[in-house]
Amino acid sequence: IQTLWSGYGEIVRLHLEGCGRPSVVVKHVKFPEDAEHPGGWNTNRSHARKVRSYQVETHWYQNYSTNQSCRIPACLAARSYGDEMLIVLEDLDVEGYDQRRTSLKDKEIRACLSWLAHFHALFLGVTPEGLWPVGTYWHLETQPDELEAMDNAELKAAAGDIDRILNECNFKTIVHGDAKLANFCFSKSGLKVAAVDFQYVGGGCGMKDVVYFLGSCMDERECDKRVPGLLDHYFAELKAFVNKDVNFNALEKEWREMFAFAWTDFHRFLLGWMPGHWKINRYTVDNKDFMNAYRFQTRTVFSRACS
Repeated sequence: IQTLWSGYGEIVRLHLEGCGRPSVVVKHVKFPEDAEHPGGWNTNRSHARKVRSYQVETHWYQNYSTNQSCRIPACLAARSYGDEMLIVLEDLDVEGYDQRRTSLKDKEIRACLSWLAHFHALFLGVTPEGLWPVGTYWHLETQPDELEAMDNAELKAAAGDIDRILNECNFKTIVHGDAKLANFCFSKSGLKVAAVDFQYVGGGCGMKDVVYFLGSCMDERECDKRVPGLLDHYFAELKAFVNKDVNFNALEKEWREMFAFAWTDFHRFLLGWMPGHWKINRYTVDNKDFMNAYRFQTRTVFSRACS
């Protein structure tokens, strides 16, 4: 089906005979002696992060489950053999999620946001045991080399505070951690989706998944026009599925404030990791709400600390 990032293995479909499944999907990880990173980030830290990511993904599939409103493939088996790992998963194509998309219609974007909302509601307040304490692959602690490479002095100086604000939010869930368009599988109608690739699943604010997904499937003009309505859809779905004991008004208020921080945080990562990346666009560069939100929040936090 595809090779894994930086040559760390492959994903294959195996067709079966004499059993109840016509096929399974196998993720075969084999740590290479000489990894090739498209951005040139071939470091011991990067290798250790990837090794840990596959351990986390194996733990996720073996110990966590979701439901039909946030569908994932069932794990049939998982084993480690020295520097190799195998994860055997049900074939989502057989289950009706056989469509992949490179661009999305509005209904399909909303289907993915519904998946994220249901996922975040299901794991709201759950401790990410055995997963990344802080989910996503780009958060500041895991990317010091990329931070050092940044040219944007203002954002570089702000990075620590932005990371802290995100990590200290009151309402935390488990985030997918890599919720880009390529990691969603669609039904033929586009109204049902399932998600794969849980290497960076862990704790955090749900807005991290939301901004990463939206940035993966819309250009700057679409973001300007459509983000407010899509956020409303996400929060409507989230409200319908969170536990009724949760103060949803407080949750929504906080996470809407975190939206700007989460997007700025990912923008910070891109500036250090790959400054020419297509996701660095006018929406993130010129949208004053992002840095203004940061400046306002940090002034508020500082004032409270002084008083």
